[in-house]
Amino acid sequence: MSTAPAFDPWQSAFIADPYPAYAGLRAQGPVTYFEPTGQWLVPHYDDVRALLRDRRLGRTYLHRFTHEEFGRTAPPAAHEPFHTLNGNGLLDLEAPDHTRIRRLISLAFTPRTVERLAPTVTRLAEDLVARFVADGGGDLVAAVAEPLPVAVIAEMLGIPEADRPLLRPWSSAICGMFELNPTEETARRAVEASVAFSSYLRGLIARRRRDLGDDLISALIAAHDEEDRLTEQEMISTCVLLLNAGHEATVNTTANGWLTLFRHPAELARLRADLPGLLPSAVEELLRFDTPLQMFERWVLDDIEVGGTVVPRGSEVALLFGSAHRDPARFDRPDILDLGRTENPHLAFGAGIHYCLGAPLARLELAASFGALLRRAPELRLTAEPEWNPGYVIRGLRELLVEV
Repeated sequence: MSTAPAFDPWQSAFIADPYPAYAGLRAQGPVTYFEPTGQWLVPHYDDVRALLRDRRLGRTYLHRFTHEEFGRTAPPAAHEPFHTLNGNGLLDLEAPDHTRIRRLISLAFTPRTVERLAPTVTRLAEDLVARFVADGGGDLVAAVAEPLPVAVIAEMLGIPEADRPLLRPWSSAICGMFELNPTEETARRAVEASVAFSSYLRGLIARRRRDLGDDLISALIAAHDEEDRLTEQEMISTCVLLLNAGHEATVNTTANGWLTLFRHPAELARLRADLPGLLPSAVEELLRFDTPLQMFERWVLDDIEVGGTVVPRGSEVALLFGSAHRDPARFDRPDILDLGRTENPHLAFGAGIHYCLGAPLARLELAASFGALLRRAPELRLTAEPEWNPGYVIRGLRELLVEV
């Protein structure tokens, strides 16, 4: 009997195709302890979805326990700038701070607000694609996938166009710390980026205090309700999170999605033949089929039980989104790409209190960029087999070389 490939998030072959290993984990049972990271791997859709909503788990434990009480070692003092920046952002907070900040930030992501952004997003996507087509193609990641979401979030925050090239390198360095067992060099780069990014935003916030505009930073400054007002650190951390989360997933969904389409030419032809009708369901299916966020980690604040196994307080669970999206117990023929899939409750944007606020905006950006490329470059084709970035948690391509 053949055995399933091992779950090995540091191996390039696994990163390129983790799905056979996921099938092995699902067959193995509801939860598996992974010694190299000290995490409990949860591969089944129903368990992942339930645990995302379970208040016995948290993105942090510091709202209830000290490091010592929780049986964990405090991070090195040299890493403090990263942890201060990350720990005051919406994604890593729990109630009541999470509730207060999310209530305020959610005003920027209402359906009406996103609808007003649609013409801007469409214009930016069309301009980027027009230049890309005029050049005959190139690296789709650098030319289209990266600049579109960065430009949109930067517009919302009021970051000057000349400063925007700074954002992606800072974001990339910071997000390196979300990978499994990051190296000391990764931590050093993340700390440097945290210091530089925080300093930049502190200066920008100071300028906005003197001269309010119609951007989100100005709106946060102008909030008069003391219950909702953000501290300067919370404002800085929120802006960094919006920039990081607002483009990392969109960049990788765009690149991973196009690679998926190239590898499924019949579905690509189907999509080209049914524009724009098939585009909304195609975006959802690409988010499911090769999701950009493969793993979401949570701390166990009180003992839980997963499929008959007790996972004790102080543990960390790794919710495997990529595996959940290929679970045959939830999706019909999950390993088949079906751009017209009608029932598609994927978890690419999470669930529960940490559900992605920017999901409507991400969908808008993805539809705009895919739509523009499908219309303007109907013969778009891959010219070189791409390499994957070394990170597994946030999984994406180094580049995607194509010609039109």
